[in-house]
Amino acid sequence: MACVLETPLRMSVLSEVTASSRHYVDRLFDPDPQKVLQGVIDMKNAVIGNNKQKANLIVLGAVPRLLYLLQQETSSTELRTECAVVLGSLAMGTENNVKSLLDCHIIPALLQGLLSPELKFIEACLRCLRTIFTSPVTPEELLYTVRMQALKCFSVLAFENPQVSMTLVNVLVDGELLPQIFVKMLQRDKPIEMQLTSAKCLTYMCRAGAIQTDDNCIVLKTLPSLVRMCSKERLLEERVEGAETLAYLIETDVELQRIASITDHLIAMLSDYFKYPSSVSAITDIKRLDHDLKHAHELRQAAFKLYASLGANDEDIRKKIIETENMMDRIVNGLSESSIKVRLSAVRCLHSLSRSVQQLRTSFQDHAVWKPLMKVLQNAPDEVLVVASSTLCNLLLEFSPSKEPILESGAIELLCSLTQSENLALRVNGIWALMNMAFQAEQKIKADILQGLSTEQLFQLLSDSDVNVLMKTLGLLRNLLSTRPHIDQIMSSHGKQIMQAVTLILEGEHNIEVKEQTLCILANIADGTTAKELIMTNDDILQKIKYYMSHSNAKLQLAAMFCISNLIWNEEEGSQERQDKLRDIGIVDILHKLSQSSDPNLCDKAKTALQQYLA
Repeated sequence: MACVLETPLRMSVLSEVTASSRHYVDRLFDPDPQKVLQGVIDMKNAVIGNNKQKANLIVLGAVPRLLYLLQQETSSTELRTECAVVLGSLAMGTENNVKSLLDCHIIPALLQGLLSPELKFIEACLRCLRTIFTSPVTPEELLYTVRMQALKCFSVLAFENPQVSMTLVNVLVDGELLPQIFVKMLQRDKPIEMQLTSAKCLTYMCRAGAIQTDDNCIVLKTLPSLVRMCSKERLLEERVEGAETLAYLIETDVELQRIASITDHLIAMLSDYFKYPSSVSAITDIKRLDHDLKHAHELRQAAFKLYASLGANDEDIRKKIIETENMMDRIVNGLSESSIKVRLSAVRCLHSLSRSVQQLRTSFQDHAVWKPLMKVLQNAPDEVLVVASSTLCNLLLEFSPSKEPILESGAIELLCSLTQSENLALRVNGIWALMNMAFQAEQKIKADILQGLSTEQLFQLLSDSDVNVLMKTLGLLRNLLSTRPHIDQIMSSHGKQIMQAVTLILEGEHNIEVKEQTLCILANIADGTTAKELIMTNDDILQKIKYYMSHSNAKLQLAAMFCISNLIWNEEEGSQERQDKLRDIGIVDILHKLSQSSDPNLCDKAKTALQQYLA
């Protein structure tokens, strides 16, 4: 009889146990997210150190639901993190538990979790993965295929993320630092995908500041590996990825740019990127043509991007790039391509090369690159406009032969419209280009700029919250107010507003550079024939000049002194009256003090000014 009763009794006990655990699973399906979260937290507390409870929850189907919640983007970060913690706890149970988790495809779900921006969630996923992979029941081949996925995850995690990169650089795996493992994966006997992804990991960690740019793992391993990926022997998609990653690695470092430029004839090697699709002579090559067409745009944009990084700083490298076969023609063609990516990278390349004074005077003029550039500026997304307008700033420098034809093509109207953009970079570039345009320009151009900009917009820019916009606007004003006839003409029509703006800036909470530039504008006004009267009849401005002559900063003192020198120069009409008025307000006393200054510039300037009173 006892034997007959034994089995029903054991079944009854099991059903009681599973029944007592069922409410944990049921709560995972509650429509209220807050109750689901609390249910997962309660489940976490229930399974800690309780293998029987873990087994029950797995039998009752908790794992698929936890994985579902973990992968849902609509789940809160806290919920996803708690799910990962519970799964990690389940994995710490028996080997059967780990097998059950593997059967539910837990590894891809956890690896996907590593792409999250939330550090706590990532840590919970990593802890769970570590528990699973240290179990003897996890197949070795599974560990290998996860290796590639893990590499990809590390590359995504490290990209533009200093916090994660600084963590990864110190991670030890079997006594070896993670970067050293990545370096081993760069070896030529490893699969190309592994080499490329390892190079990406090291590149991103370097750009995030976790690895120094002069570290051997970058200079001797990562950089040469990426150059190798650009060679003809590699597949087109590998060449694209290699060039783009290398462009990112060297983008901001002059020494890496120089090393890359002399590695494996890279500059010449990149010219091959423009030779796709290759010509076909037989119908059997149609598949190849289709493949080449598909990657042709990507190859061109990758090459332009890498050329842009290579030529960012070094004049000799820029010269080598421009001398590469049909380079300027390729850039000009790239500016007109249908692909936005190619257009953007072609503009970046042009911008990089436009930093060269020599090339602005020669190659840029020979190929009239300003024409397609102006066309790009007519209708393009902001990301293209920012780079294109930066390039235009360089083409408008006074020594550039492109300056005149650009002016004739309606650039003033275009640039004035950029200064009204909500995009800060476009406002800066618009006003910067106008500043370059106004430098040593003839009166008509200055008048056109003022008319195109309008007084209202000019003073809107002078009250811009961004210091770069303010500095460039002051620079524009300073360039407009140069040479006496121009100063007098502009001040006769805009004098009141300009003096008002100068007063506001000198009174405001601005840095030394802003105030110095403003005082230099006053010095230019003081150099005018009739314009100087706008200063002499403005007691408020005179008191401000006097104040800055005694300022603690020598730059501001010197700029204020220039104003005084221009006002008292005795060879000019009315100089005696101006000297008398300035003496009356105490300027001469300050000049005597400054003539004893330990600063040689201030001392000399003060003595020169005092001589005007003695002459």
